[in-house]
Amino acid sequence: MLDKIESKILEIVEEINYDEATRLFKKLNGGKRLRARLIATIAQMSDDAIKLGSIVELIHASSLLHDDVIDEAVTRRGVESVNASEGSKTAIMLGDILYSKAYTSLVDFDPFIAKSVASAVTRLSVGEMMDVKLGEKFNDNEDVYLKMLDLKTAALIESSSECAAHLMGYDTKLYALYGKNLGISFQIIDDILDITQDEKTLGKPALNDFVEGKCTLPYIYLYKELDEDGKAKLKSYHKKVLNNDEKHWIKTNMEKFNSVEKSYDLAKKLSDEAAKAIEGDVALEMILAKMLERNF
Repeated sequence: MLDKIESKILEIVEEINYDEATRLFKKLNGGKRLRARLIATIAQMSDDAIKLGSIVELIHASSLLHDDVIDEAVTRRGVESVNASEGSKTAIMLGDILYSKAYTSLVDFDPFIAKSVASAVTRLSVGEMMDVKLGEKFNDNEDVYLKMLDLKTAALIESSSECAAHLMGYDTKLYALYGKNLGISFQIIDDILDITQDEKTLGKPALNDFVEGKCTLPYIYLYKELDEDGKAKLKSYHKKVLNNDEKHWIKTNMEKFNSVEKSYDLAKKLSDEAAKAIEGDVALEMILAKMLERNF
C-alpha cells in the first residue's frame, strides 16, 4: 500500500516541474502516512483513493513545514528540518508550493470532496494559530485545549475519513466521527509519550512540549489536583528548560494524581466512540487499537 502512495505523491510533486522543490521534498521524512492509509483502507486502494490520499499527505507535509518554522524546530521525524538546513524562507515557500499543488490536484474531485478538504485546511490553520496563542501563557482549560486538537490535528483526519466514505457511498457522518475521534486520540497519546518516553526514543528531551509552552492534558489534569503552592510551582516551570529535579517533581506528581492515566482514559473513550461508529470494520478498528497501544 505505502509504495503506491509514495509513488503517487512523488508523481504529483514532479508535476510542479521545479527540480529544487522535488529535491527538497525528497529530504522530508514522510512518516506513517496515516491520512493516506486511512483513505486507501476505507476506499479499498482505488486509484481515486491513492490520489486523494497523496493530496492530503502533501497538505499535511505543508502544514508541518510551516509548523517547524513557527516552532524553530531543527529536526522533524529524526532528520534535519528544512528550515534548519535551508532557512525559514525556503521552508515557507516549499510549504506554499505543496499547498498550491495539492489544491490544483484537488479540483479533479467532485465538489463534496473538494469542499471537505478545503474546509479542513482552514480549520487546521485556525488550530495552528490557536496553538501558538495558547503557548503564550499557561492554559488550564481542558475544553479550549481539546478544541485546538480538534482543529489542528483532527480536522484533516476527519476529512480524510469522510471523503473516503463518500467515494464508497458509505455514511459520511459516521466515518467523519471516526476520523475526528481518531485524530484527537492520536494527539493525546502523542502528548502522553512526550512525558513517559526517554530522550533516545523521542529524539528530543522528555517533557519538551511543556518547555515549548504547550500545556497538554496531563499538565492540565495535574494542575487541577495541586494545592495553591503546587499550582504556582507548575506555572513557574512553564516555558522553562527544566532540570532533573524539576522534571522529577512533575513526573512524581503526575504519578500521584494519575494525570497520564486520566489522559489515556479520555483517548480510550474517544476511540471507543470511533469504533462504535464503524462497528464491524476490522481494518479501521485495528488502526484504533494500534494507535492506543503505542508504548508509554
